[in-house]
Amino acid sequence: MYDVVIIGAGIVGTMLARDLSRYRLKVALIDKENDIADGATMANSAIVHTGYDPEDNTMKAKMNVAGAKLYPSICKDLHCAYKVIGAYVAAVDEEEEAHQYVLAARAERRGIPYAFLSGEEARKEEPNLNESITRVLSFPTTAIIYPWEVAIACAQVAVNNRTDLFLNTECRDIKRTADGYTVITDNQDMETRIVINASGIGAEHIYSMVGKPNFHITPRKGEYFVIDQSADFVHHVVFPVPSSKGKGVLAVPTVYGNTLLGPNSDYVSGTIDTGDTFQGLDYVRDNINRTMKSVPMNKVIRTFAGLRPSSSSSDFIIEEAADAPGFINAASIESPGLASAPGISRYIIDEILKDRLILEENPEAVMTRPAPVVMKDLNNEERQEMIRKNPAYGRIICRCEQISEGEIIDCIRAVCGARSVKGVKKRVRPGMGRCQGGFCEPRVVEILARELHITPMEVVLDSKKSEIIEKENR
Repeated sequence: MYDVVIIGAGIVGTMLARDLSRYRLKVALIDKENDIADGATMANSAIVHTGYDPEDNTMKAKMNVAGAKLYPSICKDLHCAYKVIGAYVAAVDEEEEAHQYVLAARAERRGIPYAFLSGEEARKEEPNLNESITRVLSFPTTAIIYPWEVAIACAQVAVNNRTDLFLNTECRDIKRTADGYTVITDNQDMETRIVINASGIGAEHIYSMVGKPNFHITPRKGEYFVIDQSADFVHHVVFPVPSSKGKGVLAVPTVYGNTLLGPNSDYVSGTIDTGDTFQGLDYVRDNINRTMKSVPMNKVIRTFAGLRPSSSSSDFIIEEAADAPGFINAASIESPGLASAPGISRYIIDEILKDRLILEENPEAVMTRPAPVVMKDLNNEERQEMIRKNPAYGRIICRCEQISEGEIIDCIRAVCGARSVKGVKKRVRPGMGRCQGGFCEPRVVEILARELHITPMEVVLDSKKSEIIEKENR
């Protein structure tokens, strides 16, 4: 019998798993995908918003402010990238300037630092800011992270603290029992006292197994361009003034030096429709020119799309279901969901689970993880010492990102280790550079096959059925 079964191993589910692993509880984390953070956590803008945008008296505002404050210590403990770069909300006319005052007033009430800059002052900091920008509202404490790095690290801590992780495990049904619920999956049944529904775009479907949903999830697709690191295009996150459709098309530096341009925001009918479209990318290309100039589209190295779980509720839904005691929804977690995830986790534990479970801390729980080896961040002496101990650290597999064979082996052998080409890419970045895996992917396939004791034809790109090599030809 589990105390808690968490459905969904995205940023919210893994944060919950890590936080719950602090206590003497039996916890399971399940996900239908082949890896951690393969849904909305994998494809978003990677921004830790400070909390000025959500309307007053909403869960979004409360969770965003709380979550943003928790991220620096979480990322320090987990040795994850966290970079404060600031954000500009750029206005082009008096109407948009008026809305800047609304955002500034919210920031004032929530204790969030801000400042107004004229267009001329802002362009001294961001030379590629469009000449049409009349004024920017600056939020200097806005940060960026590597979302799936944080989710994977949280899962590693949870598993090290004896949480059970089940990937490739789809929840097919949930039945009520005298003591709680039976979570029925395609692999096994799990008895549990509490179910936490953190399943993203699947949240409505999962809730319908035990109750009558009071919300409707309609996925919204966001499409992005990725600009090569050599462009040196923008140094702050640059937003247009937000509208009813969301925060608009952004220019976002990443922690590794690329720039993201996007997203658009289009409702889609399917839950697996993550393909790019000409229309969506054209929209991003046209709208980025409202805030930015000299956009280096000649340095685009990739496009991608992700789905976010937009719902009929304009707010996060974080509550115990009224018609299903012991079933907790963490649903409708769209932007600023990434920034809010630590706050959501603490809220569920401190405000909901405290009345349902005995939260006795386990003194043996370790809430940190060791820093992974990153060869390109070491000095020459440190590199030579690592290579002396293990020559695999001296064999460069990804030339664009300078990733060694030793680092790839480490991420496969680690707790919650990579089991696919995309899994390796998420953990140590081979294939993230200019050639997008053109040179290194065959080598990554070879290393995965060797380390997992399978043939290269059994190595998958991402999901369990995404084999890369169809047959031997010689």
